[in-house]
Amino acid sequence: MKYVGLLCVVTLITACVSCTDDRGNSERKPSVTQTAEPTDVIDKDLMVSLSMAKNFHHKARVYMSDGKLVEAIASVREILSLQFPPNADEAEDVRNDARALLAKLLVSRGQVEEAMTVVTEGIAQSRRASFFVANLYTVKGEVHEARVDGLDANDPANAARIKAEHHAAIEAWDKSNSINMTLQKQLMLEQQR
Repeated sequence: MKYVGLLCVVTLITACVSCTDDRGNSERKPSVTQTAEPTDVIDKDLMVSLSMAKNFHHKARVYMSDGKLVEAIASVREILSLQFPPNADEAEDVRNDARALLAKLLVSRGQVEEAMTVVTEGIAQSRRASFFVANLYTVKGEVHEARVDGLDANDPANAARIKAEHHAAIEAWDKSNSINMTLQKQLMLEQQR
C-alpha cells in the first residue's frame, strides 16, 4: 500500500490514450480500434522523468526490504531532485508521493522534525488538490502522532503539548478526508456527464 501513490500516477499516465486511424496522417482522427502510444499523449521529457522516478522508487523499496533505510532515503531524495517539464501536474504528484514516503522513512529513523518539514513543504508547494496532497495530510497526522510518541506521557509538563499534537493530527486527517471527498464528488460528476 505504501507504493499505491506512484502506481496510481503511472497507471493514470499510461491510461491516457488518444485514438487515431492513420499514424502517417498529420490530421488525427478518432478511432475506436487503435490506441495511441504513451509518447503520443505525454511529452517525452515527462516520460523520461517519470521512468526515472519509478526506478528510484523501486530502488528505495529494495533498500527498505534490506533494512537499509539511509540508502532508501537517499533514493527517495533522488526523486525530489529530478527535472520535470514546467507545470507538469504529474511532476507535482510524483514529488508529493515521494515526500510522503520520505517523511515516513524519516519518522522511522527518529527524524520527526525533518519529516514534518518535508510534508509541510510539499503541501505548501502544491498547486492543486489531489490524492497525493490528501496523502501528505495523512502523513502529516502520522508525524504529529510521532511527536507525541517522543514525549513522556507521565510528565505533566507534556500534557498540553500532547493534547495539541493529537488535535493537530486530527485536523490533518480531517483535511485529507475533505480533499478526498471533494475529489470523489468531482469524479462522480464527471462520470454522470
